[in-house]
Amino acid sequence: MFPDFDAARVLVVGGSSGIGLAAARAFAARGAQVTIASRHQARLDAALASLSSLSSLGAADAGAGARVAGQVLDVTDDAAVAAFFAQAEPWDHVVISAAQTATGPVRQLPLADAYAALDSKFWGAYRVARAVPIRARGSLTLVSGYLGIRPSKASVLQGAINAALDALGRGLALELSPVRVNTVSPGLIATPLWDKLDPAARQAMYDGAAARLPAQCLGQPEDVANAILYLAGTPYVTGSTVLVDGGGAIA
Repeated sequence: MFPDFDAARVLVVGGSSGIGLAAARAFAARGAQVTIASRHQARLDAALASLSSLSSLGAADAGAGARVAGQVLDVTDDAAVAAFFAQAEPWDHVVISAAQTATGPVRQLPLADAYAALDSKFWGAYRVARAVPIRARGSLTLVSGYLGIRPSKASVLQGAINAALDALGRGLALELSPVRVNTVSPGLIATPLWDKLDPAARQAMYDGAAARLPAQCLGQPEDVANAILYLAGTPYVTGSTVLVDGGGAIA
């Protein structure tokens, strides 16, 4: 049973789709005042519209859509990140799930794409962590990925970035104490990231992954959101990495 987050100020960077949107929805359903940050205004607008129309929040949470706001933020822009947080009131909980990353074998991935992936997922999180004000005993949660501990020969850079994020979270847990810092490490999750694939190929990938995993199912954004809320709401957890991968790291 998750705690209530009544009146807590929550920032979800990368909250306009997928895991970030699921986390924003879960926090809002438990009473938080949530701000979604994304680099694209159109995606922000769509996310806010989806939250305002939710009927699944229940009667007690009928106003949850009104408890969510959106702001544009490009985490790859040093000046924009600094300006965004310069006058901000401290947040109670911050989640960073923003990333736009190309992938592929090291000898085939163009260096420009590799630099951009690192700049978005790792340095983007670093920039936000460096600038964001968080209340004492609040929390910062990073989203990495299970390739950080189970490398893939087709996604070596992704694994390196994810491992770096896990290490960043552990170090920040020491530096930012008493703010708690943790990392959630998802496996394959059914998010819009995969919408670029042919629908039949995407479903075949999902089915194959579910068959291979010990959990025998495909991960959903809500599964990762559950872990994010656990980390935000548990005062005795910091410096941890929580795998939400269906057993992918051990399969």
